[in-house]
Formats: sequence, structure tokens, C-alpha cells
Amino acid sequence: MKRRDFVLSTLGAAAAASAPWVHAQAQFPDQPIKWVVPYPAGGGTDNLARALAEAMRTGLGQPVLIDNRPGAATNIGAELVSRAKPDGTTIMSADNALLFFNEHLFKKLPFSPEKDFTYVGAIGKFPLMLVVHPSFPAQNFKEFLAYVKANPGKVSYASVGNGSPHHLAMELFKNRTAADMVHIPYKGAAPAMQDLLGGQVPVMFLDLASGLSIIKSGKVRALAVGSQTRAPAMPDVPTLDELGVKNSEVFALQGVVGPAGLPAPVVARLNQELNKALADQSVLKKFTDFGFEPLRLSPEQFKALARSESARWASVIRAANITLD
Repeated sequence: MKRRDFVLSTLGAAAAASAPWVHAQAQFPDQPIKWVVPYPAGGGTDNLARALAEAMRTGLGQPVLIDNRPGAATNIGAELVSRAKPDGTTIMSADNALLFFNEHLFKKLPFSPEKDFTYVGAIGKFPLMLVVHPSFPAQNFKEFLAYVKANPGKVSYASVGNGSPHHLAMELFKNRTAADMVHIPYKGAAPAMQDLLGGQVPVMFLDLASGLSIIKSGKVRALAVGSQTRAPAMPDVPTLDELGVKNSEVFALQGVVGPAGLPAPVVARLNQELNKALADQSVLKKFTDFGFEPLRLSPEQFKALARSESARWASVIRAANITLD
């Protein structure tokens, strides 16, 4: 066989072999999509995923089915997705834990957040607010900080668990202000909020998805919000930056990832439908009603945000000597 004929034959065979895969990409999706949520049903992350899955169904032309896989600080769901076939039919809700906390909290993970996932797009972020029980002897942030500093090691604060955004938000706050407070970790938001409302643990960084209603009812007092700008749902609450605590932005980020190696056309289609869903007025209303701030980012922008946050939180976690192993 002449060289030219051999080359043409080889190229033809390669094209034929890849044709089914190219066709599958062109037809994506041609089957239901599984959306893994690494938390139990009924929580904030689950509710977000379900609202978006329903909104994306029409544009994708296929059902988007929620699969709750809670446990191990989201690592159970993350490992499952990291090993899934990279065809776009398995995606996952990713938050601070997967995106930038766990790689610094665990000595060894069965996956790499940077290398073993395809970043599809951001969903948005929950601002975190510093709140106190009404009985706490401080009416505003200035009084709060003065009281804590006058009583080192005597004020306790709640979180929804070791290594959670609520925990690390307070560690960042302590780092920036030299405040000395005692951490009381709980197993989830419900028991933490129960003791916060009861005054047993008087201080907490609270995400608005869980806490907006109790803040507005006066059951807790909001002192500051850890976002770059004031939260639209609570415009009267100043930011930490306004109050002089610089470089203290704290939020719970939500996004969507898939296994590494998702083809570019599949990623582009998923990102397009995700951003369309985030622009849907009915979805926006559900989100803004509990203080969630949507983010419509490209896959590249989402990954860049996640990696920059990973670098920022690595130093906070090291300084506080926090591990989950």
C-alpha cells in the first residue's frame, strides 16, 4: 500500500471510530441526566438543585434527576462523580467543601478538586452574616468586638460542623480581629440554630438560606455581613469591610461540576442551560427570597474563582490548625 493510501485509510478508520462519539456529543443529551447532591434531601443545596433541574429540563429536552449522596463532608458524592463516565449524564452540586476546603482539611483525598472534575458553571453564593442572640450584651458590631476582646475565651460560637463555611468564616474573622472565642461544632444546621435561638450558644455566622427568616423576625440580631456589598435581602446590615475588618469576605459558594474529561460541546451546552435557568424569573424569585445571589459565569471563570478561593482559605486553615482526618 502506498504511503498516501495508508494515511488516508488510517484517517478514515479513525474518523469512523470517533463518529459515534461525535454524534453522541451532537445529540447531547439523549438520556436523563443524574444530578448528584452531596447532602440529604430538603436542605438548601438540595432545594437549589431541584429548582434548577426543573428549569433546565425543558431546554435540555431530558429529565434532570436528583440523586442525594450525603456523607463524609461531601466526599462520598464527589468520589462517585469523579469516577463517572465523562459524557455529561452525571453532574454534581459543588460547594466550598469540594471546591476549596477539603483539599486542605484532609491529608489525603481519593480525588483532586483541580484535576478530577470538569467545572461546568457557578450557581451563586449565600452571604454569611454574623449574628448574636438578642440577650447578648452588644447592640452593634463595635460593641460586640469590644465585649469579645474584653472577655477572651469566654464567648462561644456555633457552627454546622468542623470545616464548614460557618466555622471557617469565624476562623477568618478571628484571624483578622485577634478575637478569642470558643468553637462549638454541631452536626448540621438544625441543632446549631436550635441552640442559637435558645441562647445556649450566643454567636454564629449564619447563611441567609437558613437564617433570613429568623433574622427578620428578630429572633437573632444581625451585626455584619461577610460579603463585598450589602446583601439585597438585608440592606441595613453593614459589611465587615465597612466596619473596618478588611479582606474578610465569607460566603457559601454553589456550582456544578462533572467528571474530568467532559467534551467541550457538552460543557458549553450544560453551562448555557444552567445560566438560562439562573436567569429564569421564577427561579430568581425563589433564590432571592432567601438571600441567595446568583452567579452566571463561564466554566473558566467558575474554575478560576474556585482555585483563587482555595489559595485564600489554605492559609486560614493552616493558621487555625484545622483537620478532618
